[in-house]
Amino acid sequence: MIEQQQQQQQQSVFGASCRMEQHLSVVVALVLVSLCKGWPAPNFCHQKPCPEYQLVGANQDFEERRYVDIDLITTTVDDQTPAALMAARSRLESYRQSQKKAGYEIPSDTWPGMITVTEGEGDPHLSYSWFLPPGTARTNSTDPSVAVQTRPGATVYVRVFGELPSIESGRKNAALLRAALGQAGKAFDQHTYTGAGYDGYFSLWHHNEIWISAA
Repeated sequence: MIEQQQQQQQQSVFGASCRMEQHLSVVVALVLVSLCKGWPAPNFCHQKPCPEYQLVGANQDFEERRYVDIDLITTTVDDQTPAALMAARSRLESYRQSQKKAGYEIPSDTWPGMITVTEGEGDPHLSYSWFLPPGTARTNSTDPSVAVQTRPGATVYVRVFGELPSIESGRKNAALLRAALGQAGKAFDQHTYTGAGYDGYFSLWHHNEIWISAA
């Protein structure tokens, strides 16, 4: 009887151990997938408003999307330092708060946040933008450094990457996208690209994109 109880306890412990190993195997597999590919969120906008587009085509290097007109609030970024980026963000937030006081609610939970880089002679020109959902009521900015813009609908080539967003990672992935577009024989804007981020800086997972418009 005692021997039978011992055997049952061993089987119970063994079963629990197997289940724990299976559970750990699943967790490890998910972690490895996320590290290798980035977390494949089914909706990288997190069920929040974001620009509407139609997927035209995709391969392992980039997607081809057709975007509708996109409304933005935009400000210039003085240089490529974190302090300049924070100052630009502060100006957009000040505009949002001023609109709220005037009775116009500018959503604070839209994606993506966008940094557009235009290259030419000398240092690149940077601007920082927030997406405005269609139909958002607002007035023109009284701050000359903040503009309300409409980005016309266009075909855009998109590279997705999952590392921590930064000016440097944007520059690197823009170069990779340009190389892939060249190999694919695509005509594209040679001077401007946009980095689009869909997660907070301290998020555990990041869905980032580089956008380059078709020529």
